[in-house]
Order: sequence, then C-alpha cells, then structure tokens
Amino acid sequence: MKEYKTIQEISGPLVFVEVDEPVGYDEIVEIKLSDGSTKRGQVLESGEDIVSLQVFEGTDELDRSSSVRFLGETMKMPVTEDLLGRVLSGRGEPIDGGADIVPDERRDIIGSAINPHAREYPDEFIQTGVSAIDGMNTLVRGQKLPIFSGSGLPHNELALQIARQADVRDDIGAGEGDEDEEFAVIFGAMGITQEEANEFLEEFERTGALERSVVFQNLADDPAVERIVTPRMALTTAEYLAYEKDYHVLVILTDMTNYCEALREIGAAREEVPGRRGYPGYMYTDLANLYERAGRIEGKEGSVTQIPILTMPGDDDTHPIPDLTGYITEGQIYIDRRLESEGREPPVNVLPSLSRLMDDGIGEGYTREDHGDVANQLYAAYAEGNDLRDLVNIVGREALSERDNRFLDFADDFEEELIDQGWTTNRSLEETLDISWDLLSTLPKSELKRIDDEFVEKYYVEEEAEEAEATA
Repeated sequence: MKEYKTIQEISGPLVFVEVDEPVGYDEIVEIKLSDGSTKRGQVLESGEDIVSLQVFEGTDELDRSSSVRFLGETMKMPVTEDLLGRVLSGRGEPIDGGADIVPDERRDIIGSAINPHAREYPDEFIQTGVSAIDGMNTLVRGQKLPIFSGSGLPHNELALQIARQADVRDDIGAGEGDEDEEFAVIFGAMGITQEEANEFLEEFERTGALERSVVFQNLADDPAVERIVTPRMALTTAEYLAYEKDYHVLVILTDMTNYCEALREIGAAREEVPGRRGYPGYMYTDLANLYERAGRIEGKEGSVTQIPILTMPGDDDTHPIPDLTGYITEGQIYIDRRLESEGREPPVNVLPSLSRLMDDGIGEGYTREDHGDVANQLYAAYAEGNDLRDLVNIVGREALSERDNRFLDFADDFEEELIDQGWTTNRSLEETLDISWDLLSTLPKSELKRIDDEFVEKYYVEEEAEEAEATA
C-alpha cells in the first residue's frame, strides 16, 4: 500500500489528494495526522490525477502534511448474531462499553441487489400494537412504510412504541405469536441530539427491547459523512440476520431528513450542480438504494421490513424528501399536528395515511376475516364525520340532521377511543377490531354499507346501538 503526502485541498468534510495510480470508488483510506493519530475515510470520487475523500471523523485536525494510505477494500460491517443487545456508533463501532465484536463475517455495506425474480411478495401481517396502524394501515413483512412527521411532533415516541411492541404473528385467531419465529429490531438514529439518544437508550433498557435490538447511533455533532454510512450499516446487519439467521427484522431509520441534509452538504462541498431546493439530483437513486433493501427472498425464512421516519420541512409533503420517499415506498403514516395539540397519543391521522400492501396481508388466512371490511367502513365514516366538522363551523350543530350528528359524534369517538391509546398501551389486533365494532355499532346498521352482512350479524353490538339511539 502506497502512502501519499500529496493533499492538495481540504474543503469541509472532503480532502483532495493527488495520486499516480488508479484508486477504486468507495475504497477505504487511512489518514495519519502529524501527531501520529489516524482517521478513516472513503473515496468519494476517483479521477486520473485527483481523488476526493470523505473523512468520517471530520477534518478539523488535518493539514496538508498529513499522509494518506488507500487500503484496497470497501467499507464492511462485522456481522454476527451477538450484535443483538448492542449499541453501536454510526460507523458500526461499539459504544456501550461491552466487549469487542467477534464477527462471523464482514459484509460490504453497499449490499447486493435482490434479483426481482427471487423476491417474494410481502403478504404477512406484522402487529405493531398501534391501532391506527394495525387496524387501518396494516404493516406486512417485507414492506417499506414510512412515517411522515413534522418538526416538534412525537415521531420518536411512536418509533419507540413500535420498536418495543412489534411482533410477527401466525396464529391470529388464538392471539398468540409464533414462538418458532425470531423477531429483531434494527434501530438506526441519524443526526439526533444527545438528549434524544439518552431517551432512546433508557427506553430500550427499561422495557427490555434492547435484548432483541441493535442500535446504531449517529449524533447531531458527529460528521455528516458518518450519517451517510449509518443506514447502510443498519441494513447490512438486518440482511444478515434475516437471510442468514432467519429473523424477521424490522428496521427503523430516523430521521431521513437529517440523512438527506448530509447528502446536500456533501454535494455542496463537491460543488455539484444542485437539483430541487439544493438537494443532489441523484437523491432519488440514493434513497431507492436504501429503501429497496427491504423485502423477502424465495427460499429464505427471514424478512426485512422498513419504517423510515422523516420530518417534513414546513409540514410540506411536496418537499423533495417526502415526495421522493412516497414514490419509492408503499404508503405512508402521517403524524398530525392538530391531533397532537389535542393530546392524542399517538397523533396518527388515518385519512392521508396509506398502506398499499394492506389488502394483501389481512383477512382470511392472515388476520381476522372482517378486518378489511371494518377498515374500509371506519375510514368512510370518519371521513364523513371529519367533513361535517367544517360544516358545523358554518351553520352550527343544531342545523345538522340526526344522521349527521351521529357521524359527527363518531369522528370524535374514533379519535378518543381508537386513535388515542397512549404510548404504553400495546393492543392486540383483536382488541383493535373489538373497539372498532363498538364504534361502528353507534351507527345504524343501514349505514354500514362497506361491511358484508354476515360480519354485521356476527359482530354488531346491539347494546352500543341502543345506547347511541337513546343519546340521539
């Protein structure tokens, strides 16, 4: 390995080095400082004479007298089943004071593309314990379902609740999980504050969720370059556990907005021509490289399911980050500012939320037979009640018919009883559906037009109907 002392320029997180032989893209480099300490980096762009490097630990102590060695390999993640229960830095190094990692193997963090012909269609239910998701926007194994949030909204609390409660279930009718199937959570935090990091770790340890989790932690004051590596480290670990150890792995990545800001920062340092709102033109491809690593593979028992979380700048879902994410993923879960201000926990707005694979993972053989019909009827009734709120602001409630008042009450009860379950309540799917039927039973049977008559006769609660009639 040659050692170069030909640094030409240091610009932000980038170092430009003059070379006299070809250097591979993404190759790892070791930079030796004048005081004898070392830093690691990665080749970002390789030309005939000049190579640009991104330095993981920052370039503060570097000067042009520092030497650079190209190590001839790309960045790899040491993977082993023993990673479960560990807390790692954004670069995959242990930061929990535990023993050094003894890996079974070292895997390239870029990963390998899944042959589309070898993909299995995602169609098996994952229970998150959150009624707004399980009942209305069901998550299935192998899906990528992002959470769209805004600044100051409690998306981290929802992420922790899902990480703590999520489980795979095969015997839905009996209400028990399949003990033969292993479930793991990979939690990748990017650009979070030290306070948020402490809250995450305390919650993981308090609830025992850490035992089945691997936490990757990149703080706000860590270099932006490390933020680019963190999700790839997390996904490489997830793929190993899923496809080699047969785990069903849920990958939670927060916050993808911080990741995209790091892309923009590095693009500006490279003096690239910017795309929409200053973000790199290749951001769609970059995000797709991450999101498309979710899935199931024929012949493999395990699966990788993703929940990326992003904060929409200015609550604008046409911003490039949520816009591109929506194109790549299979739906979205919206965190709502009005519901949050009213104290709903979690404040999930089911109306703009969507799970495109929901119909393939619910119903007979997957969940309860009435699941799909109930979800459709809840959505329709809540949407009508929500629209009536605007009308009440104009004409007053007294001007509404008895039917309209029923739907208006339904919208309020829906938010209070189904959505507002609290951060610590873990509801089974059966509990969610039972609450749903209690709500739907406050409406006349004639209004349940989206539910099969067989299910109405079986699950409609007459006591609730009588009480609603008396109230009206």
